[in-house]
Amino acid sequence: MKKKIPAAIWILIAMVVGILLGYMVFKSFPDKKAAGEIAGYISIMSDVFLRLIKMLIGPLVFSTLVVGIAHMGDASSVGRVFGKALGWFVTASLISLVLGLIMANLLKPGVNLGLPLPDIGASANLATSKFTLKDFVSHLVPKSFAEAMAHNEILQIVVFSMFFGVALASLGEKAKTLINAIDELAHAMLKITGYVMKLAPLAVMAAMAATVSVNGLEILLKFAVFMGDFYLGLFVLWAVLIGAGVLFLGPRVFKLLVLIKEAFLLSFATASSEAAYPKILDALDRFGVKRKISSFVMPMGYSFNLDGSMMYCTFAVLFIAQAYNIELSLGTQITMLLILMLTSKGMAGVPRASLVVIAATLNQFNIPEAGLLLILGVDTFLDMGRSATNAVGNSLATAVVAKWEGELLPEAEAAANAKLLDAEAAATAAKPAHA
Repeated sequence: MKKKIPAAIWILIAMVVGILLGYMVFKSFPDKKAAGEIAGYISIMSDVFLRLIKMLIGPLVFSTLVVGIAHMGDASSVGRVFGKALGWFVTASLISLVLGLIMANLLKPGVNLGLPLPDIGASANLATSKFTLKDFVSHLVPKSFAEAMAHNEILQIVVFSMFFGVALASLGEKAKTLINAIDELAHAMLKITGYVMKLAPLAVMAAMAATVSVNGLEILLKFAVFMGDFYLGLFVLWAVLIGAGVLFLGPRVFKLLVLIKEAFLLSFATASSEAAYPKILDALDRFGVKRKISSFVMPMGYSFNLDGSMMYCTFAVLFIAQAYNIELSLGTQITMLLILMLTSKGMAGVPRASLVVIAATLNQFNIPEAGLLLILGVDTFLDMGRSATNAVGNSLATAVVAKWEGELLPEAEAAANAKLLDAEAAATAAKPAHA
């Protein structure tokens, strides 16, 4: 029997091919406008892929979350899991923000930058009024479930799904038919996800090619110190997260890391945490996390547990302050950290939301917003690391909450379940199209 090439290898190959293709375009078309137009056409594939993923996220989160909560049985179980997940998210967010501060203070990436600084009066044209505590709290509850689905507001979908799931659980036998129907919807959405994921390598190749076509690889050399320092910070954050995983899950955590490698690479290459969501759900199934936990904790994590993005917020703000020789006292930095703790929640639904949060923070501390123009050119490359880190953080958080709740299958049972899932996938793939 011919050995099948793993999807993660295809994604790695696609990344390399995309970089080469992008570099060829960059060299062949020195005019940035022409290169940008070509990149626009190249990126059609990745844009379509991400749109397909966004098309799936709302119904997938709703159906899996409602069924998961309905199977939990009562509101107290939901509250308990919510409390444990939120406790982990707040702790992980705080650690990520603190780590960003520590790394920026230690490495000082903005000192003696050697690059021309943007004029202090320049604007990055980013709306900075979106992230206040009042806005966040009022934005939490949907005005309309249809509107929340239409705009892919994950947090609002989670709030409605929690009410809906608890109501179904309290109805008992009366709701059985509806629960089964929503369960079938969840299976249908996962089936569609399987079809969409076949396009992942093409999307990855297009995303990498489009980015390199416009910026080339030279931009990475210009910002090598800043990017190197940030990725060093991410490595430290990964070590902390994996260490916490070992503490709660034991050596088994490394099995989880192997299972999420495809989701990690996908979120890295597309610079989108959402792209990895269905893959992480599948990996958690294989790891032994019961779906009623993963379908509840994962969507929450996409709004509350963006570890990579949190670390970037403090790191980038201090980088810009250092570039403009602005001294921030320890007290000011702690105040900034606490403000970011509140304002960064709900970032998932806003494109390039980290930049919006950073812009708002710069304004509050009288640091030139123009400093954002320094990092805009390499933000996509940084977003890759942030998105991949968010995927790792959410996977670990879900597995740990499942362990706390006693909803993590023993290793032998999880391995048997994974074989069953593989057999089902193979049987589906072997089925003729007309069957």
